Amino acid sequence: MKTPYGTWPSPIDAALAAAHDGRPDWVGIVGEETWWTEPRPGEGGRRALIRRRADGFEESLLPPPWNVRTRVIEYGGRPWTAVAEGGAPLVVFAHFADQRLYRYEPGGIPRPLTPLSPVGGGLRWAEPHIDLARGEVWCVLEEFTGEEPGDVRRVPAAVPLDGSAAEDRAAVRELTGDAHRFVTGPRLSPDGRRAAWLAWDHPRMPWEGTELLVAEVGEDGALHDARTVAGGPDEAIAQVEWSTDGRILYTSDRSGWWNLYRDGTPLCPREEEFGGPLWQLGLRWFAPLDNGLIAVVHGKGSTVLGILDPESGEIVDAAGPWTEFAGSLAAHGSRIVAVGASPRTAYEVVELDTTTGRARALGARHRDPVDPAYYPEPQIRVFTGPDGREVHAQVYPPHHPGHAAPDGELPPYVIWAHGGPTSRVPLVLDLEIAYFTSRGIGVAEVNYGGSTGYGRAYRERLREQWGVVDVEDCAAVARALAEEGTADPARLAIRGGSAGGWTTAASLATTDVYACGTIIYPILDLTAWASGGTHDFESRYLEYLIGSFTEVPTRYTERSPVTHADRLTAPFLLLQGLDDVICPPVQCEELLARVQGLGVPHAYLTFEGEGHGFRRADTMIRALEAELSLYAQVFKLDVPDVPRLELHT
Repeated sequence: MKTPYGTWPSPIDAALAAAHDGRPDWVGIVGEETWWTEPRPGEGGRRALIRRRADGFEESLLPPPWNVRTRVIEYGGRPWTAVAEGGAPLVVFAHFADQRLYRYEPGGIPRPLTPLSPVGGGLRWAEPHIDLARGEVWCVLEEFTGEEPGDVRRVPAAVPLDGSAAEDRAAVRELTGDAHRFVTGPRLSPDGRRAAWLAWDHPRMPWEGTELLVAEVGEDGALHDARTVAGGPDEAIAQVEWSTDGRILYTSDRSGWWNLYRDGTPLCPREEEFGGPLWQLGLRWFAPLDNGLIAVVHGKGSTVLGILDPESGEIVDAAGPWTEFAGSLAAHGSRIVAVGASPRTAYEVVELDTTTGRARALGARHRDPVDPAYYPEPQIRVFTGPDGREVHAQVYPPHHPGHAAPDGELPPYVIWAHGGPTSRVPLVLDLEIAYFTSRGIGVAEVNYGGSTGYGRAYRERLREQWGVVDVEDCAAVARALAEEGTADPARLAIRGGSAGGWTTAASLATTDVYACGTIIYPILDLTAWASGGTHDFESRYLEYLIGSFTEVPTRYTERSPVTHADRLTAPFLLLQGLDDVICPPVQCEELLARVQGLGVPHAYLTFEGEGHGFRRADTMIRALEAELSLYAQVFKLDVPDVPRLELHT
């Protein structure tokens, strides 16, 4: 049937997209069972801890409102661990509401292991590891010492399993001094005599430079004589583990790519990534096996799961439909558990048996909620940006099994700018994208300069160029789609959240490419952000992205979208969580104050109880429908089944 683009009827509504938002994560193997966390948008956005028994039965270990999620460095980290020593498993997890660690045996009730703190953001914990011999949980402690975002310290710590620290902060044993601003959880060597962890300090972010520290485990159970064995200001180590024979395994980008090393010797030198950015504590891109082999997630751009033989350097990749794997691995015996997806399947828990080579979807299995004929059919593209540089992108043309556009009509397209900005968009099934493409609106996800997955040099294109390179690369993709006749040049939009919200706002203020845009929990005022306006983890990030504030203060002003609010002419939608401490609502409010009276159509929707990243189903439904209504009004599309967004001037 011939129907104008953007008006095609679709079974993929906002409620369906919201119900399938998020992915399983933080996989682990407990005895013969596989465990993981998964999102529950319909339960207030909590993360449930899922247990898959050996007989295949799956259950949520904890009912609502238990929410297995930590706020360490605000982006979180691994929030749970468990051991199976006869009888019922012993579980330790972080609960989001109060950030305490809890001990839990299935069938019982959770009991707190750590105290509450009235100071600042309190006490937070990540990467727990149970040490039954000492009766402790080893983990990362994040402790606020005052009310300001920067009043915080982080150390490896040990929490008693007997609950004696539940009301007594002094009962928490710190394993080291607080010599570094940021640390990951300590990894114990097989003989228990040494520990290894990563550390870094302001102003570096962990993808700029980290140190790999090794210390002796003393008779007192503390870590002594810590020394740096790898890393530095210009070498980013993303993960460290121990081999079964007591050698240190780690991923370093010293070659320009995150490759795997054993005691400093490269195991498989390739222009591929075997690691990624540490936005969360506890990410794992490799896992050593008992037989000496190593499970690895690797690739250039998209990633696959493979088994590396460290002696030969050869990798055998797992067979299966999955073309993208997350940085979440667990291994035990001959079993590997990972989280994989593809353009036709959402993320699911995948098990690989190394003895048989068989891989299968084990948990959170993808089931098509609609006919797959409505799914988009993506294209992997490389565009040419300014100065001839490569710009990687994924293009999702409009697609519907029963509708096509009238001859000669070009479709509207929305450019998606990812967050981070040190991040990447994976090529996986996303029902939010299908929500648009099945209606006749194309989507192009841009891995602009600064994105991960393509080596350190590609990441470093954004050094002091944020608001320039990302804006130029997104515009280059949009213009190329228009020039080649793929997209309607008069019906181009841009959208993004967090750093992608920054790129969206900067693009609307400094280019004439887009007819409208959707700005989601954005950064808009660099000067405010650099002056205590955000959390500690990213408080010095702008020194890399923009330059030193003391040396180039005018650059902070010149790049900020709020400075150029008077240049905004295209309609826009602002979406903001009111509990966001990373990009606080004040940034949106400042922009809105500056556009008042300019006659620019816009809408501002706020959501109570939402932080940085929307997790509740009702929030996601409202946000997605508002976004579609914006495009319908600007592009003059007939979309009667979506509530009309009221635009103000």
